[in-house]
Amino acid sequence: MSQAPVLPSHERRILRLDEVQTKSGFKRAHIYNLMKKRQFPQAIRLGVRAVGWDSVEINQWIEERLNNRT
Repeated sequence: MSQAPVLPSHERRILRLDEVQTKSGFKRAHIYNLMKKRQFPQAIRLGVRAVGWDSVEINQWIEERLNNRT
């Protein structure tokens, strides 16, 4: 089984829910609750039953959280 190549953090791609959960540490329900409150990057519709998130927006959101901690 081969692993996907590691991409630089600034390279833009579409992340699926499992990867967003891994990066954020949040479960699906919490991610969608934060999106509803506009406190998390909005998902991009990819198809009838598929959504993804912009990797740059997710990485920026994480960086903001790290920079705002006290």
